[in-house]
Amino acid sequence: MEIGISTFVETTPDVETGKVISHAERIREVVEEIVLADKVGLDVFGVGEHHREDFAASSPAMLLSAAASQTKRIRLTSAVTVLSSADPVRVFQDFATLDAISNGRAEIMAGRGSFIESFPLFGFDLKDYDELFEENLELLLKIRESEKVTWRGGHRPAINNLGVYPRPVQDPLPVWIGSGGNSNSVIRAGILGLPLVLAIIGGSPLHFTPLVELYKKAAAHAGHDPSKLPVASHSHGFIAENTETAADKFFPSTQQVMNKLGRERGWGHYDRTSFDAARSFEGALYVGDSKTVAEKIIHLRKNVGITRFMLHVPVGSMPHEDVMKAIELLGTEVAPMVREEISVWEANM
Repeated sequence: MEIGISTFVETTPDVETGKVISHAERIREVVEEIVLADKVGLDVFGVGEHHREDFAASSPAMLLSAAASQTKRIRLTSAVTVLSSADPVRVFQDFATLDAISNGRAEIMAGRGSFIESFPLFGFDLKDYDELFEENLELLLKIRESEKVTWRGGHRPAINNLGVYPRPVQDPLPVWIGSGGNSNSVIRAGILGLPLVLAIIGGSPLHFTPLVELYKKAAAHAGHDPSKLPVASHSHGFIAENTETAADKFFPSTQQVMNKLGRERGWGHYDRTSFDAARSFEGALYVGDSKTVAEKIIHLRKNVGITRFMLHVPVGSMPHEDVMKAIELLGTEVAPMVREEISVWEANM
């Protein structure tokens, strides 16, 4: 059972003061967070790609590379790379370079992305949303398979027996598929034999169990061994010395972000009642003291089949010291509890 962190490197206004941290300062903070995550024994750190003012990470590979030479063990991944609007050649080159700097710890998490700002920015038409992803994933996997590539698609100039460099330390360079819960994307990941990441950020995590089963069924049907394919979750949460403090610290920025996105996307108003319901034992928020969060992760592993858990923190802008404390508690208290319990449970299966 792997435990880690994901972030979108948010730069939303401070809920109390209205002050907005600069992109540069927030990026430097995230590098510190990655270094700490490595120090306290976490397994993975993911940075999500966005192209708007309230997120500072338009280039996850660059940010992760800044932390790569300061860390020793932690795996470094995008969360996600918006592959529909990216050049697969450049994506591979960037992460192969990260793989070299980190000596074999880079991963790519490929997804369509739930934000669409990158499409007009890079000159793509939203009507090609799905087709672009399918073509670009095909090319990315071809580049991963072979140093020399011959490929032709409908949206990018053809490649005729050209080499793509540098080659990564890992062979193959890990490519995960990120999904918000779409059955077609889950089936595609299974057929391709690629690891799956589910964004479990609402409702009951147990509702994702059929998707995991569908993924494994598709993988088996395509001739892959489902037992060797990891399944990860990306879930919002926060850890503090006690559950009341964790909830009170995490709610204000979470509410701010959820209501801002809600106005953009037509969601209902997000209030404390919604928040408290989501942090119940069966809810999708992993907020509380170390024991509370550990018990929920164990529940997720046993009932949904998740083998990698990524705590997404912060949501919105929170004090850097609070985020650092949450990372410390996840590594030094939560992860050992989860690993011990899951190890015993798996041994008795």
